[in-house]
Amino acid sequence: MIKGTKINQILQQLPTGVILLSSWLKAHGYSYGLQQRYRKSGWLITIGKGAMMRSGQKLLLSGAIYALQQQAEMQIHIGGRTALGMQGYSHYIEAGRKETLLFARPDKKLPNWIRNNNWDTKPTLISSSFLPQDTGLIDFNEEGITLKISGSARAMMECLKLSPNRFELTEARNLMEGLSLLKPDTVQILLEQCTSVKVKRLFLYFAEKTGHSWFRHLQLNRINLGSGKRSIVANGVLIPEYQITLPKHLV
Repeated sequence: MIKGTKINQILQQLPTGVILLSSWLKAHGYSYGLQQRYRKSGWLITIGKGAMMRSGQKLLLSGAIYALQQQAEMQIHIGGRTALGMQGYSHYIEAGRKETLLFARPDKKLPNWIRNNNWDTKPTLISSSFLPQDTGLIDFNEEGITLKISGSARAMMECLKLSPNRFELTEARNLMEGLSLLKPDTVQILLEQCTSVKVKRLFLYFAEKTGHSWFRHLQLNRINLGSGKRSIVANGVLIPEYQITLPKHLV
């Protein structure tokens, strides 16, 4: 049996539960042959093609996302209702959800080693390009693992992008009520860069209805809200200022 001194050098630098990508290990001086020896000796176990973990550890999705972000340098992040829940807004979110929403551009896919394993929470990939990939993200520490997730403003917009089919408008309205501490500069940048007219109109309407102080600092003349009506729901009530139709109880 080989000694684990060399592999320990790198394991001690990483948070517990992080997945190790074979290509990343090779780039850091651990040849494929050496990796195979570590697997045979029981130091590492394979969880799929090109991915391993330390023996005796649990499969944590946070450890897999860390590997994608930091080792594979993939532009993917936790967003939507998941990111809001992580930041303390879970009391506004429907209970009982056991999935983690991940956002990436349409050309990105989850590797098989993620899709074919049973994690502590189900990964759901949302293909999206209505916001720049690196705008409005924050670093969030979860059980010692630092991940890129959507800040609350971006996460709210991601929820609205999924509404009304995959995210209830009533839930979005309730969430907006809790977002009293958003930074107007951050919101302004996101709204100016957002390419979804629906998201921008819904965000501004709900923000204005809740009366948060940061709304008054937005420069609405710099935000392109498009033209024409947007029917968010059938048989809804038209909001003239934003040219959207919403359920009566939200007007």
